[in-house]
Amino acid sequence: MSGLVNALVIVAVAAIVIGRQLRPRVIKADRRWWLLPVILAVVALREPGILDSHHRTESATLLAVELFIGLAIGAGWAWTSRVWAAPDGVIWAKSTKASAAVWAVGIALRIGVFGLGAALGLHQDSSALMLGFAATLLVRAGVLVWRAQSLQGVSRPAPTYGDGMPSAWKEHA
Repeated sequence: MSGLVNALVIVAVAAIVIGRQLRPRVIKADRRWWLLPVILAVVALREPGILDSHHRTESATLLAVELFIGLAIGAGWAWTSRVWAAPDGVIWAKSTKASAAVWAVGIALRIGVFGLGAALGLHQDSSALMLGFAATLLVRAGVLVWRAQSLQGVSRPAPTYGDGMPSAWKEHA
């Protein structure tokens, strides 16, 4: 696939995934939660231009950084999502404002990695971005399924980042 097609696939999948996370969604641990990330990874790894042939070490380093960012975003996104069990036992999840902040930081870091690669004169293919996005989705889905399994038979929300912390006191003017 061309770089333009890869970019369109990344944007389409990101829009679908992010759009779905803005509303409550049922988490099913028995579902194949790993399938979409694996498909994205296979598509990304099939591309020959994932590493710059003239700067293999540098481009491999940037790819590793991209994967690390993807893993961190996935973990941050999963831990900042609210997960709860409904009275009927169905497990639900919904992203929070903190999840949006994780995404914003992740996008900024990815832009920084792309800028660093451009400054070093590296040829960067969209396959690296797609592979990083696959890592994000895989870690996020895995952590959410793990959190959902811990709630089986429980009717209280699973803790998210910031739970249990007192809210900030506001001074009224």
